[in-house]
Amino acid sequence: MSTTLTRRSLLASVALYSVAASRASYSAANRIRLGGPVFLKSDDPGQLAAEHRRLGYSAAYCPQADVKNADHIRAIEQAFVSANIIISEVGAWKNLLDPDAQKRAENLRYVTDRCALADAVGARCCVDIAGSYNPAIWYGPDPKNLSKQFFDATVENCRTILDAVKPTRTKFTIEMMGWNLPDGPDSYLELIRAVDRPAFGVHLDVCNGVNSPTRFYNNAAYISECFAKLGRWIASCHAKDLRWIPEYNVHFEEVIPGRGQIDYARYLSELAKLPGEVPLMLEHLKTPQDYEEGASYIRRTGNDLGLTF
Repeated sequence: MSTTLTRRSLLASVALYSVAASRASYSAANRIRLGGPVFLKSDDPGQLAAEHRRLGYSAAYCPQADVKNADHIRAIEQAFVSANIIISEVGAWKNLLDPDAQKRAENLRYVTDRCALADAVGARCCVDIAGSYNPAIWYGPDPKNLSKQFFDATVENCRTILDAVKPTRTKFTIEMMGWNLPDGPDSYLELIRAVDRPAFGVHLDVCNGVNSPTRFYNNAAYISECFAKLGRWIASCHAKDLRWIPEYNVHFEEVIPGRGQIDYARYLSELAKLPGEVPLMLEHLKTPQDYEEGASYIRRTGNDLGLTF
């Protein structure tokens, strides 16, 4: 068989090489840190770090820790650094706007301690939602949750936490919600400017902001808008999916990544452009098998784009 290259085949070979080289360069410079919960029953940092590695994770939720236990915090940080695993976030899921004044004060102290823990362990962020005026459900809807009163109180809470902790290694972040502020990139930008603290950042959960058919149908464009407007402040991201349950009103349901209609190709492409390997954390699933399915889908989608994990 002749090995002589025609002009057409030569140009095709060059084009394929260029695409391959571009994909290799893109993936080498833009790795994604994927993580999720582990189900190992242990408080040993070394064992927990090894379990994350066994699952193929390079990012983690912070293990259980008390901000007063400096030795344990140091052991967690050292074990995860040695395993090349980023601690993405310390969750602080309390209602900072609880209608009950005593609970509100207790919650503020708790979230402040969680922010201090995040800084001590070197996590990318401490994350909460702004809260809710709903007296029965801590994250639930309330007519005042989109009010100036809600916004101003959230600004005060964020400043109070940051001024108390003065973090140098972590960001304090508020997650978007579909019925509470911030409910999209524009209100998030307004909150960032109002808080006016360098240690205030963004924890991006794109599904939380999909609160209308317009955003659901056009979620790829919405994802790009979030990254364009908020990218410089993003410290960590959540991974889940949404599907529309047909009823006589709008009902979006959280599902395992890959079972819904969130454009993960767009999500991963935008995430990979951010500097510093921003973590992407699976959440709200029920079983190890659910997390394995979600992680596999995300990895396949990323690999098809030439990304690495």
